[in-house]
Amino acid sequence: MNALVMYDHQSGTLWSQFLSRGVKGEFAGRYLETIPIVQTTYGQWVREHPDTAVLDKGRRGSSDPYDGYYVNNDAGVIGESIVDDRLARKDKVVGIGFDGGPKAFPLSALEAMPVVNDTVAGKDVVIFFQPNSDTALVYNRVVNGRRLEFEQVVDDDGTVLLRDKATGSRFLPFTGRGIDGELEGVQLERVHSIVSFWFAWSDFYPETELYPLT
Repeated sequence: MNALVMYDHQSGTLWSQFLSRGVKGEFAGRYLETIPIVQTTYGQWVREHPDTAVLDKGRRGSSDPYDGYYVNNDAGVIGESIVDDRLARKDKVVGIGFDGGPKAFPLSALEAMPVVNDTVAGKDVVIFFQPNSDTALVYNRVVNGRRLEFEQVVDDDGTVLLRDKATGSRFLPFTGRGIDGELEGVQLERVHSIVSFWFAWSDFYPETELYPLT
């Protein structure tokens, strides 16, 4: 499917990082547990986690060998098997709904609407997007059986927050933790998502729904 795969040293099974499951070998069809991560800039990460540890691989500098790939029109190594021209192939999207009912949210659309309340694959979710770091986070917006609806607000010191419209409770977008109001201390559950090039997402999920650009 035009994507690199992992293999484990014990069985030699090939694992799709896109599907989170084995695709060939002893453990074909078995799923790996997914652990949510944050794909963001180093600067934003350090602002959120100033005491963070950094893996030192003995290299210096910040050059990216894939800079040329990001801007050209190549689709992976062999090209996509399904061409979906609803977006340009290198447009980035946030993909949700891996086990059914997939939906893609273009980052270009999220720039204009950085907080989106939606239902994807039967799950009520809220998507938060920070344009200056291309950071996209997805949370389950059901808390204690109650479906919340969020909006973005800016604190007096310029901090961007999520606010539940019903209770006025505010949450830190990068952690999903309530910091004041009725829901102070509540931890929103992260939802499995991936930031991907459009050509890759639509290749793996050709039936995907697309969040409207307007």
